[in-house]
Amino acid sequence: MTIAFSGSQMSSLFEFLLPWEFSPLVLLSCVTAGVLYARGMRLRAVPGGAVDVWRAVGFYVGLLSVYVVMQTHFDYLSQHMFWIHRLQHLILHHLGPFLIMLALPRQTMQAAVPMVIQQRVLIPLFRNRLTLSVYRFLQQPVIASVLFAGLIYFWLTPSIHFDVMLSLPRYQLMNWSMLVDGLFFWWLIVDPRCKGEGGALSHGVRIAMLWAVMLPQIALGAYITLAQASLYSVYSVCGRAWPISPMVDQQLGGLITWIPSSMMSVIGGLVVLRMWLRYNSRQVAALRRAEPVHA
Repeated sequence: MTIAFSGSQMSSLFEFLLPWEFSPLVLLSCVTAGVLYARGMRLRAVPGGAVDVWRAVGFYVGLLSVYVVMQTHFDYLSQHMFWIHRLQHLILHHLGPFLIMLALPRQTMQAAVPMVIQQRVLIPLFRNRLTLSVYRFLQQPVIASVLFAGLIYFWLTPSIHFDVMLSLPRYQLMNWSMLVDGLFFWWLIVDPRCKGEGGALSHGVRIAMLWAVMLPQIALGAYITLAQASLYSVYSVCGRAWPISPMVDQQLGGLITWIPSSMMSVIGGLVVLRMWLRYNSRQVAALRRAEPVHA
């Protein structure tokens, strides 16, 4: 079976992929991350060794998804349809950062940075007391969980949401805050290190965090879905991209906040559980090796 695309369809697809409101920062960030990861993989590759293809695929799928929702006409739709906006934040805050951090990109990307830049810029920056203090504060389990769920509530407060969607700087601030917070949060969850190694959390704490952020999302999504009045009138002011009623638009957005966002906590929990089982297996194997051999 062959699928053919007409010239008009190809033209429409090309137009959709063009930036709606071009952001040099988004383009530079995504291209830089993609190039560094590719170069780092090449530099760290062992001759004749296996390449972790799935991590690379996950990284680039996550990075591409972030680029698409921020730098194509998807961004236009998200400004004119509430449910598309919720889908955008599902990707920026959940799926994209989760896939990127699951690829464990830090060491790979660091290997691609020239040593002179590491010594003169990155190392002094990451060893700076203020930088370390802020990072450690934000990465405390309670603070990280409150920020993760709290940002969703904050940006979806109807009065705040109305003002944000009518201001490009505030709209961009909202999207960047969701992306950065997502990267910080999901790194805490999928960090391969064990408790006590560089401030890594125990697996039990990670699962507790996932439950802690899931329940508020369920409550908020259910509230938006079941509300009897329109909460987000800004989409009527700006004009909806597609002719659906405000209540249907709101209900679809509420369902996305309610179900897929919460399911990301379930998926994250399964990943952590797998890591936990592997850790326990290694511990058992180490104990067995340490047991004295009796004649």
